Amino acid sequence: MKRHASAVWNGTLKEGKGTISTPTTVLNNTQYSFTSRFEEGIGTNPEELVAAAHAGCFSMALAARITNTGITPESVQTKATLDMKNDGGWSVVGIHLETTVKASGLTNEKLQELAENARANCIISKLFTVPITLDAKLV
Repeated sequence: MKRHASAVWNGTLKEGKGTISTPTTVLNNTQYSFTSRFEEGIGTNPEELVAAAHAGCFSMALAARITNTGITPESVQTKATLDMKNDGGWSVVGIHLETTVKASGLTNEKLQELAENARANCIISKLFTVPITLDAKLV
């Protein structure tokens, strides 16, 4: 199975503008720019999209683990905060997940165990340890 998205950037880093799209049109030429990425401008940014993906992936992974114990989760709500640092160049230095679960019959001890397993094993968590390959073409 393969999933994809595309991005177009026009212009310089600070004055340029870009768009991000997905085949499902959830993102359809969605605007991003220097100000939406590093300041408080209108639009999205790659780091915000990574945080959204991580929150969604983790929530589903945790719901699956709760379900596997025989308990039906009513809701799993997760906020992912991606932490960036600029030491002469920007880098992601961590992601913090905050989750709230509503599930009758689930103990806090069991929630902690299942949440830790979901954190370590959800697809997006594992993404951060895989090799990244590249093909670059000049047109």
